[in-house]
Parts: sequence; C-alpha cells; structure tokens
Amino acid sequence: MGSQEVNDVDWQGKHVTVAGLGVSGIPAARALHERGALVTVVNDGDDERSRAQAAELEALGVTVRLGDGDTLPESTELVVTAPGWKPGKPLFRAAAEGGVPVWGDVELAWRLRGPDAAPWLAVTGTNGKTTTVRMLASILEAAGLRTAAVGNIGVSLLDAVLGDETYDVLAVELSSYQLHWAPSLRAHSGAVLNLAPDHLDWHGSMAGYAADKGRIYEGNSVACVYNAQDGATEDLVREADVEEGCRAIGFTLGTPGPSQLGVVDGILVDRAFVANRQKQAQELAEVGDVNPPAPHNIANALAAAALARAFGVPPTAVRDGLRAFRPDAHRIEHVADVSGVSYIDDSKATNTHAAEASLAAYEPIVWIAGGLAKGATFDELVSGAAKRLRGVVLMGADRALIREALARHAPEVPVVDLDRTDTGAMSAAVREAARLARHGDTVLLAPACASMDMFVNYNKRGEAFADAVRQLADESA
Repeated sequence: MGSQEVNDVDWQGKHVTVAGLGVSGIPAARALHERGALVTVVNDGDDERSRAQAAELEALGVTVRLGDGDTLPESTELVVTAPGWKPGKPLFRAAAEGGVPVWGDVELAWRLRGPDAAPWLAVTGTNGKTTTVRMLASILEAAGLRTAAVGNIGVSLLDAVLGDETYDVLAVELSSYQLHWAPSLRAHSGAVLNLAPDHLDWHGSMAGYAADKGRIYEGNSVACVYNAQDGATEDLVREADVEEGCRAIGFTLGTPGPSQLGVVDGILVDRAFVANRQKQAQELAEVGDVNPPAPHNIANALAAAALARAFGVPPTAVRDGLRAFRPDAHRIEHVADVSGVSYIDDSKATNTHAAEASLAAYEPIVWIAGGLAKGATFDELVSGAAKRLRGVVLMGADRALIREALARHAPEVPVVDLDRTDTGAMSAAVREAARLARHGDTVLLAPACASMDMFVNYNKRGEAFADAVRQLADESA
C-alpha cells in the first residue's frame, strides 16, 4: 500500500538542527542522536527549565544552544521543528535560502516508522479533534484492535512509533501547525471535521490555514472524510491528490445520501460502507449512545465512525465504542444541577466556532463568556444565539467586544459585566448566573475566548467554574 511505504534515511553523521525544546523537541533530539545524527538543539528561551533540559541532552552528547532560535547552525542538512514555531522565523528563512528541508515532529515520526508500521487514521479540524480521536480509539478498541490515541492529544507520535508497543492502527490527532511541517505524511484515511478562522496570525490567511488542514487528505488510500454541512472541507477533498480508489465520505446531522453517514430518526446510520449504498443503510448506534448527545458531538461521533468503518470495523464496535467513551474534562461537561438549573463546563470552547456549537446544544441559557479574543469578532456568534439567551455574564480582558455585540444583536438580554480578575471572579460569575437563571435553564461556561488573561489554561478556568458550582450546590443543599 503506497501510504505505508517507509522512507529510509541514513542518519549516521547527518547534521540535524532541532528547533525548540519541549514535548516534541526533546524526544526528536534523543531519537535522532540514537540513530547517529549530529544533533544541535536551538531554543529561544534560556530560563531555568530550559537549562535543566539542555543539561540532560548535553549529557548524551547533543549540542544545545539556548537564547537564540533564529540563527541556523552551519552545516545543517535538516531542520526538525516544534509545531508551534511560526514559518516566518529567520531560522526557516535561512533554511529555505540554503535549500535545507524543514520537518515537524509528525514528519519525523512518519519517516522513522518501521517496515510493519501501523496505518494512521488521522483527524484535524478547528474544533472537535481530541474528542473525535478519542471516540475513534474507543471504537477501534471495541473491535479488538490494538490502538492508541496519539499526536496532538498528549501522547507523542514519536513515542508511539518508536516504542516497544505494537499497534494494529493509530488514531492520530493533527493540528494545522503539525500538518504544515509534514509534507510526506500519507494516512490510510483522514478527516477534516470543520473549518473556521483560527491561528490566522500563524498561517497568514484563512486560505493558508485551510490548505494546511487539507494536507491530511494527501495520499489517503481508502477514505477522505469530510463534513457535508461545511462545504470548505469538501473543497479540500476535491483538491487532494489521493491514491487510486480512495473515496470521499461525508457525514451529516441530517439524512445521509449515498457515500455518507448521518442521522435518521435518532439513529446513526452508514450509507457509505454497505453493499448497496444507493438503497441500503446500516444502523450503527443511537443518538443516546453518544455522550453527551449535543449536535456537534454527534458530528464528532459520525466522523469517528466513518474512519473506523473505512478501516473495516463492524457496526457493533461503533455502538460499543461510543457507549464506552467518556469525554475529557471541560468539554460540555455536566457539573451539577442546582435548584433546577443545569451547570455545564465547556471551558475548552476557546474560540467562537466552538462556543457556537456549545450554545446550539442548550436552551434557554445563561451564558458565561469572555477572556482573550485573539482577534475574534462576536457579531455572528451573538446574533445566532440571541434567541437562546436568558442572560449573559461577562468576564476577562476582551469582554467589551462581546458586550458590544450583545448590544447590537441582543439588546433585550440582561448582561452582567464583571470588572475583576482576582481569584474570586469565577465564583462571582457563577453567582450572578445563578441569579439570572430560572428553573429549567442551563448556565453554560463557553467563553469563546482563550483563558490566559486570568487563568493558566482552559483547564484551570473550568476547574474554577466547577468549584464555584459545587460551592453553590453545598449552600443550596
């Protein structure tokens, strides 16, 4: 199978520059050094943590240069970069001028696969990647396959590829950054879940962002899975250069056409991987088997099912895998019901596209929002959700942008503007939301913004919300 060809590189004596210490740079440096490469690691930072990491690598014989990530070391024949490093950095410009190739950690893992390497089922998209990959791994496990959820999900692809564990197939989450630096990746099947403006400062434009997402389809051998309700993803399939016989497989929340998966009367059905897709549909699972059964999460389940079916997984494994799946924390997570009001933590909704999906899942809503907008605008989000809103509590650095959108598109909705960033701010937000909510309402933390103005990350923001809700519940008991 062409997508599984292994690329042989003679690493002995090859001068490789690894750009960036951290979760990808350190394993890359170790792996290359073990194969005889002459490795130099360059890193922008020169702090205590970086110096400790550098000392460990230097003890192995790796050269580390701290405080200068812009200068390309002499004799460099290959650059292996951490995915977050922007393409416009001087290091990469120098590499391009010198004809030096640049790989990411994903590309390196792909090139270092063994001759019997497990095929990759790959997932990207603006939102839903991690959930979909974990659903996919759960389905594959239910089919009795040896698998792991890897990539941008916390488990290093290099560790998965080079470790002692053997796999039948890997469920791989890939970010647009990783795909940008992975020119020879050829997955068994790939999926783009959705496309919305994100990371445009890194990619330079929406077209650049979409093109990098679309790299996931290059060389697919069995299926290119796209969102039938997001035309941009189908456009990427049309533009992809795939293997002979590879099929375009759509997923939709509506009734599926031939070569699609969709929903009919509360049942997830497959009209793609059946004997007669013009006339037949295979039942896979019930909507109630998806946890939680919010619309965007059902879409995630359909995408995961499509990739699993492309790999030959039976329908019962789709059902059993979805039933066994438990979502990660802070992803439309039910925290508690207090005085007839449901409290939902979707702190992971760090952009408007994710918040839009979350807001579409509930009604009526008291919405807690705000944080760092990252250049986003909120008019479309607010106008689409206006009829669902009972009230809004705003917090964070860029809350004024959301407040102004609310004034334009939902002027009748009461808004509480919290001008505080102390540790008690989230508790105050929850109490204000509880005051606005009525029996049967949902208080939804879906910030549509990043968290770093007030919290270390979205996890800490979600934990603060959950703690405040639990305190409220204790007081109401």
